[in-house]
Amino acid sequence: MDRNRLIVNIPPTGTSAASSTRLTASVVAAELSRLTPRDRHLLDLLDQHSTFSTEHLVSLAFGSPGRARNRLNLLHARDILDRFRLYHRPGSQSWRWTLGPVGAAVVAVGRGEAMPRPAAVRDTTARLATSPRLNHLLATNGLFVALAGEARTRAGVRLARWWNEQRCREATGNLVRPDGHGVWVTGGRAVPFWLEMDLGTEALSRVAAKLTGYAALGPRRAYPVLIWLPTTTREANLHAHLSRAGVPDGVSVATAADDYAAAHGGPSGAVWRVLGDPARLTLADLPGVTSNGAVWDG
Repeated sequence: MDRNRLIVNIPPTGTSAASSTRLTASVVAAELSRLTPRDRHLLDLLDQHSTFSTEHLVSLAFGSPGRARNRLNLLHARDILDRFRLYHRPGSQSWRWTLGPVGAAVVAVGRGEAMPRPAAVRDTTARLATSPRLNHLLATNGLFVALAGEARTRAGVRLARWWNEQRCREATGNLVRPDGHGVWVTGGRAVPFWLEMDLGTEALSRVAAKLTGYAALGPRRAYPVLIWLPTTTREANLHAHLSRAGVPDGVSVATAADDYAAAHGGPSGAVWRVLGDPARLTLADLPGVTSNGAVWDG
């Protein structure tokens, strides 16, 4: 694959003003005095979840697209952030943002680790931009962004936990490979869940086969498995497949479809279908919840 044809604006190390001097501890220290709490929050999110679109970051941390663009462009100019977008016609694709060399160094210093080489950070961004899993990652992050964004503007709700795929695998001992894990809290009621993001590229039998591993997790990790599908047609076909094939004992499954959710409140809305029930529930009303602040994992 020819990266130069696909990637826009991933500059080679040393081309920007901030990277024209050697990245040292004093450079990082100077930036630390200029970073706001919101900037640090964005760096932590990008460190955990790799990349977000401009629209994602508007929802996560800014009040308006204009304010977001101004701040993000400033952070990009200082090598705190990097960005890329792929060739797209008609129009243009929104930027996908990642950690820049200075931003990655800030994160590393905060963890007591050695600062990464700027060239290594830029190579990571280039690999991400050409990864066949990029759309899957952005879709997964987008679902959690929608929940986090709602929690910013709606009283009484919060996204109390948001784990990436790697953190999920560590927690489950590689028995399963969820795309994410979250805990959605409404009032005193918490709904922990595993997420499987389906973009319609796999056979439904393969999607269903992923449920087997969840039965082996044990009661402390027996959260509902939420499957997010692209269309209501594919969702209905998955329900039909699971009604024939069955679901492993101890596994609770609910599904939602992107085309339906777009007009019905997004992932927190009344968009979730439990197997065997045609009614749609809100995320807060799904079965398998804990209450009164109980620890979610036992």
